[in-house]
Amino acid sequence: MKTVILASLLLGTSALAQTTPQAREAAFDKSISAPEQMGWLKSLSSAPNHVGAAHNKANALWMLDQYKSWGWDARIEEFEVLYPTPLSTTLELLGPVTVKLGGQEPAIPQDATSANLKDALPPYVAFQGDGDVTGDVVYVNYGLPADYEALARRGISVKGKIALARYGGGWRGLKPKLAQEQGAIGSLIYSDPANDGYATADVYPDGGARPDTGVQRGSVADMTTYPGDPGTPGYGSVKGAKRIDRKDSVTVMKIPTLPISYRDATQILRAMGGPIAPENFRGALPFSYHTGGDGKIKLRLAVQSEWSLKPVYNVIAVMKGKDRPDEWVVRGNHHDGWVFGAADPLSGNVAMLSEAKALGQLAKSGWRPSRTIVYASWDAEEPMLLGSTEWAETHEAELKAKAIIYINTDGNGRGFLSAEGSHQYQHLVNQVAADVTDPQTGASVADRLRAKRRADAFDGARVDADDLKAAESGGDMPIGALGSGSDYSAFLQHVGVPSLNIGFGGEGESDGSYHSIYDSYDHFVRFDDPGLAYGAALSKVVGRVVMRVADAPTPPVRFGDLAATVRTYLSEVRELIDTRRKQDDKRAGLLSGNAFALASDPRAPVAAPPAKASTPVIELAALENAVARLETAAKAFDAALAAKGAGLDTGRRARLNAALLGIDQALLIPEGLPGRGWYKHALYAPGRFTGYGAKTLPGVREAVEERRFADANAYAGHTAAAITRLAERLDVATAIVG
Repeated sequence: MKTVILASLLLGTSALAQTTPQAREAAFDKSISAPEQMGWLKSLSSAPNHVGAAHNKANALWMLDQYKSWGWDARIEEFEVLYPTPLSTTLELLGPVTVKLGGQEPAIPQDATSANLKDALPPYVAFQGDGDVTGDVVYVNYGLPADYEALARRGISVKGKIALARYGGGWRGLKPKLAQEQGAIGSLIYSDPANDGYATADVYPDGGARPDTGVQRGSVADMTTYPGDPGTPGYGSVKGAKRIDRKDSVTVMKIPTLPISYRDATQILRAMGGPIAPENFRGALPFSYHTGGDGKIKLRLAVQSEWSLKPVYNVIAVMKGKDRPDEWVVRGNHHDGWVFGAADPLSGNVAMLSEAKALGQLAKSGWRPSRTIVYASWDAEEPMLLGSTEWAETHEAELKAKAIIYINTDGNGRGFLSAEGSHQYQHLVNQVAADVTDPQTGASVADRLRAKRRADAFDGARVDADDLKAAESGGDMPIGALGSGSDYSAFLQHVGVPSLNIGFGGEGESDGSYHSIYDSYDHFVRFDDPGLAYGAALSKVVGRVVMRVADAPTPPVRFGDLAATVRTYLSEVRELIDTRRKQDDKRAGLLSGNAFALASDPRAPVAAPPAKASTPVIELAALENAVARLETAAKAFDAALAAKGAGLDTGRRARLNAALLGIDQALLIPEGLPGRGWYKHALYAPGRFTGYGAKTLPGVREAVEERRFADANAYAGHTAAAITRLAERLDVATAIVG
């Protein structure tokens, strides 16, 4: 009897290893449980999870045990990072009666964890500059360069004053950075209800929008210069690592900064004098917005932080590949939050845990991936991508030698599939999207996304022309470019590992709880993804991407999609140059004709903009030739792989895979981008004035936008050289295929 049972078990164990990929994916889907994700989410978000919090470490240890129980070779990889936490924060509106502002958000009875604040930190922004300042206030809208230009034309300066900005328009870290560059002594940032409050939805707890007490925390370190630990730029912050002094770090702000609620901002804005703010400065608060700066009010802002090194706990789990153990598929999501972090990031983290459990069950049933799979739950993403950046910098040489792809998720929600990343994987993402069912409609997530684009265009919404064309034709939907703001940044833009960032969203209301104490389990399951149906969908999408890359004889790439996308980027840069030249000529004509002075209201004068030299000719011939060269090489490679790839013998297959491994490193510019050498990718970077938002062909595009014309010409050459290197490596791969 024992022999029969053993034989039966062995047969069952080997059976799954011999099934089709479709059968394995079906078995994978059956292991994904939305109710299980809800249980994990409730537990993981039950107490504060900021870097250094006891519960954040407990979560890491719990996940470590889970990975091990699912059959993964798991460990915690620890780093020491500079992470400031507030000792005291003070905000006072001075006058005959001092009005105290700021402080912790109040609990909401319908939100069970909002009263669990014993271990929580007060509202703050990480890497602001400590100080105690008193001064007048200027309202600077979004606090971006165009806003300061508008104020300057009205004779208003923030020099020696406190700048009050609203969230939105660009990344939060730019607001204190630009304020200090303009001479401000302090910076405040608030969430206007026009952006994520009552102008967008019913406020929490009746709806998901931000209540008037909600405060958006965040990091204001200069991530666009480099992410990661400010004290270890470009190398890992392992214990004992050499560190630069905090005062010498260019990414740490110099002026005190606090985030505040729109209840507190209302008291400041109501009291301000000065001219009526320009129309595009006005939010949804029920009074006239003024620019201030006239001495009518005085504000005291003080912040003192504790600037010690804190431990970071990255949970790393490995499933070794049976055929290609030295080729890695890396998958990550972070686990730290500003407070409870249910939406951001734990909704994505529990989806990743479901994938890991399901893959473990497949492995126990006899399947093993051909390539090694590495799952990572990152710590300290919120302060400035600390956990993932320090890990990637520490393992840079190994990643360059072994990593096929990095696949990232972050917070997830209800709605439509979104994907950004390296465009040679665009077709794979579309194939997967066609095979996963949308939980609300029963259509594929691909078809639902196409329907969304078509319906939006019909309703008059702005839809990208390429997106609409693909949606109407039933073709592959384009994926977006990657900027920054999540853990893919070090992998793609510094190390040169092709990357994807995937998630669902567009129908939830998590913007209203973002980075506040109300980013909770109760908020999430009511307003963001009830039942975590889209958590399960995310697991099914990303799990398929992981398995298909891990098991493919050759990575499932299609470089024609990348070449076509780069051609689009080049066309956009040409159009930008032409548009700028026309604008320069128009400005010169208006100035010479005194048009701005004639158009200005004498009772609210606005000065003319400063004169600017005309945008010169930017030499793009080398870049044009490189893109054409890439198009030819990509077309030849894709055709050869489609025609002959399936029939490659073992030797040629191995040579082909070796030729493709690390091919994206050809796109790294060795000297990096102008003024920020950590960012090296020729095609994708976070914008210097957008932060999270991507800039494509960034060395050229941003130089034109910022009128650094010598850089534009130089980086047209550097970018052309990088694209040519990629084309040459594709030619080598094509020759191997034959």
